[in-house]
Amino acid sequence: MLEQITPLILTFNEAPNIDRTLAKLTWARQIVVIDSYSTDETLDMVKSYPQTQVFQRQFDTHHNQWNYGLSQVTTEWVLSLDADYFLTDALIAELASLPTDSPIDGYFARFKYCVFGKPLRGTLLPPRQVLFRREKSIYLDDGHTQLLQIRGESGMLNSYIYHDDRKPLSRWLWAQDRYMLIENKKILETSPGELSLGDRIRRQKILAPFVILFYCLIFNQGILDGWYGWYYALQRTLAEILLSIRLIEMEKFASQVPTMSDRSVSNRIAAPSTQSVNPSVLVEK
Repeated sequence: MLEQITPLILTFNEAPNIDRTLAKLTWARQIVVIDSYSTDETLDMVKSYPQTQVFQRQFDTHHNQWNYGLSQVTTEWVLSLDADYFLTDALIAELASLPTDSPIDGYFARFKYCVFGKPLRGTLLPPRQVLFRREKSIYLDDGHTQLLQIRGESGMLNSYIYHDDRKPLSRWLWAQDRYMLIENKKILETSPGELSLGDRIRRQKILAPFVILFYCLIFNQGILDGWYGWYYALQRTLAEILLSIRLIEMEKFASQVPTMSDRSVSNRIAAPSTQSVNPSVLVEK
């Protein structure tokens, strides 16, 4: 099965992460990397792995970038990964044991979120469909990120993927503010009845940060992770505060705030982040 899988990764200035990610993919005959013209050491690290194929494309939207990546894959199966995803040995063994003639066309994986390398007890990240048949799949736009649409049956992997982002906080803040501009546009332009529960809570502006703080610390038991748990909870709360501020700005002060076209906003977001929509909680962005 491993011989029929090509890992696909999007990169933009991922030097703090990409080497750890690629080190767990040496079993692959080919690794496809779609780079948005990184300016750090990312490409040097990527090219140190002989099975990598690098394609550079100017970033516009996440779903366009991922679909371009799919067009470069030649194997039957694609393993779609962010540059800060870390595969465990258990997951690699599970991939190797999957039947090649299964009726399943895609597999979801669950995540363990890491703060400075320490796995937390819980995360807001919902399961994501990471392994799928290339010919039956396409990415669709969904706010600042994308959704994978698969024609066929899906299953769930037993093992976890570790989300271990080591980029500096300043980079995270830079990306979050730009993500929120696109998320707000989606929330405001979608009728309330079509929004997920999480986005309906976000639309109220005040509740979301408090819900997220409680969810991370109590429901996900982040308080038992010590300062690692507090770091994650405060980071996610700050993201929701940024979204609320942007919502107020766009709804109440739209005529007084300089605007950016959808394209200019998208062009400013080069760091990929891939999430699925979880209708029951506020998902991580």
